[in-house]
Amino acid sequence: MPAHRDIQLLRVNYLRGPNVWTYRPVLEVCLDLGELEDFPSHTLPGFNDRLTAMLPALAEHHCGVGERGGFIERLREGTWLGHALEHVVIELLNLAGMPTGFGQTRSTSQRGVYRMVFRARDETVARVTLAEGHQLLMAAVNALPFDVGAAVGRIREHVDSFYFGPSTAAIVAAATDRRIPYLRLNDGNLVQLGHGARQRRIWTAETDRTSAIAEGIAGDKDLTKTLLKALGVPVPEGIVVDSPAAAWAAAEDIGVPVVVKPTDGNHGRGVTLDLRTREEIEAAYLVARRHGSGVIVERFVPGDEHRLLVVGGHVAAAARGETAWIVGDGQSTVTQLIDHQINSDPRRGLTEDFPLNRIRLDDAVVTLDLQRQGFSGDAVPEKGRRVLVQRNGNVATDCTDDVHPEVARAVTLAARVVGLDIAGVDLVASDISQPLKAQGGAIVEVNAGPGLLPHLHPAEGTPRPVGRAIVDHLFAPGESGRIPVVGVAGTRGTATIARLVAWLAHLSGRRTGLACRDGLFIGTRQVQAQDSANWESGHRLLVNRDVETVVIENDAAVILDDGLAYDRCRVGIVTDLDGWQALEKHDIHEAAQLPKVLRTQIDVVLDDGVGVLHAADPRIAELAGLCDGEVILYAADRNCAALVAHRGAGRRAVSLRGARVVLCRGPSETPCADLAGFTQRCTAACIDATLAADVLLAAVAAAWALELGPELITAGVETFQPAPSPSAGMAGH
Repeated sequence: MPAHRDIQLLRVNYLRGPNVWTYRPVLEVCLDLGELEDFPSHTLPGFNDRLTAMLPALAEHHCGVGERGGFIERLREGTWLGHALEHVVIELLNLAGMPTGFGQTRSTSQRGVYRMVFRARDETVARVTLAEGHQLLMAAVNALPFDVGAAVGRIREHVDSFYFGPSTAAIVAAATDRRIPYLRLNDGNLVQLGHGARQRRIWTAETDRTSAIAEGIAGDKDLTKTLLKALGVPVPEGIVVDSPAAAWAAAEDIGVPVVVKPTDGNHGRGVTLDLRTREEIEAAYLVARRHGSGVIVERFVPGDEHRLLVVGGHVAAAARGETAWIVGDGQSTVTQLIDHQINSDPRRGLTEDFPLNRIRLDDAVVTLDLQRQGFSGDAVPEKGRRVLVQRNGNVATDCTDDVHPEVARAVTLAARVVGLDIAGVDLVASDISQPLKAQGGAIVEVNAGPGLLPHLHPAEGTPRPVGRAIVDHLFAPGESGRIPVVGVAGTRGTATIARLVAWLAHLSGRRTGLACRDGLFIGTRQVQAQDSANWESGHRLLVNRDVETVVIENDAAVILDDGLAYDRCRVGIVTDLDGWQALEKHDIHEAAQLPKVLRTQIDVVLDDGVGVLHAADPRIAELAGLCDGEVILYAADRNCAALVAHRGAGRRAVSLRGARVVLCRGPSETPCADLAGFTQRCTAACIDATLAADVLLAAVAAAWALELGPELITAGVETFQPAPSPSAGMAGH
């Protein structure tokens, strides 16, 4: 029986957006150490040695010490096992190819209970990693065996199944570098870059600019060649055939050697090169037929295979292929030689993370090429005999800097003729640094949705920033893909604030989406009647292509349960510190804890955005120091200390002068909306009239932050009708 009882995972929650821990998604775990609360790491005999033997790279973790070996130092000094679990999970993610460095563990008000979080790019992967890390940690505690390699393998399977492929990940990373937000739209590689009306979409290396007609043309190899030939692009002569006999007849017409390939294949599947005899050509026809809807016979072009990536009319990268050979030793079979001499190359693998594929004898083209040389997988080549194993499909050597301008012109023309904004253009040439026609080279295919891996991680040569090239193609310099997002955090009148801000934005001519407790709205149309102050509703607005401005109501519970629906916002409003009584499950027991939660709304304000804070509460006013952008304070009391100091520094504020709202910039004041009329309309709608002043001031401040003028704001307030809802009269209104 184990010496120590298992750590209990009380609650596991995925925070999908900015939260109290970080800007990025995390998995939050509430865990109970139980009896292990009395056994920090240095009191468990052999634990530290067992743990570091299982995960030697823990020595690289800095932890709070801030340098290599920091976590090991903490283990030796004595740290609690919740903290150890955090680092175990992080290291397992690193080993599985999803590197992360962020994690935190904090005690709660209950003895032995901790909240632990770690960076989680994908929820499924994070949960699997947590389960594996939990088992590993308890095995180290109780001196039980644990297969780390198998655990990493299981995690890696989930990474491959559920996370972005390397091409999509590179594009997303490039967008993030430009501070362009992204939203994943399915469980695969369909991703939205930007928000609302300014969004663009990618599906791996296809974009919403990639024409379906162009894809269809690219998929028809014969049609592609016809179009290219008409514009003078060098292409090999070819004939579409429908039988092995027709393939041989076509080869006789063209003249051997020839290539036989599918008319609509990709990735080199079913392509057999340098065919010279009837037997070879008829066998190659049968192989090609299995990989496409038709077969084409083409003139064989001598030279090396090349793949050039064209993005937005420019060559972004180029890679050269090579043939794969084995050399006999007089003892080993062809299969053994392939494994030892080719597949042992660490650059080769079965997933798209590897720049080169492993060669398999169940590949019909490989088998056919071997048969043409008189070999099978069981044959034993004599010592020194070179055997050709694969003629194409090994494009992984970067040659971008060698591309001749005339070659670049030809491939960009080819992409343009087909109509593809992103294309993989395959050509054969002896020397890519020379024009094609002079050397008898030719373009053999134009492909939609090309793989980026040969350029991101070439087997040889310089990696190319092709993800950045695609992002720069979709977004002009200076464009962020962002629309104005207004976040309203708090409980007092926040639904009415959100509705009024949305109304004012609507009057300014912007198609505005609104998610609040009163429902989900597009413009003035309600599309969902139930409470929509949540992550899901906010996300729905951000993916809507028609929306030009978004207003989203949040409260502390939303931030703690899900995180914010948006990564950053143009305007962030914090109104009050009420509602803490409903947050006990998050270990919130007093209002003084709420600033740490609601600061999330201010943390995400863009550096060219505005934080709007209620100055009447000093704890809220103090959040101004956390805002990356400008801050507008509001308060009904114009003599409020924070407001006076803010105006004294020449900054913007919104307050009252009598029953009139005034926009203040330093000592100057501009009259704006009328409070009395607004209060009357709130009363008529059964909305708490005591909140009217604060509601109006917050909304006016947000509208001012959106650069709306005082005349429009005044007119908008006068025409705003606070509509009663099923929850009318509640504090949220």
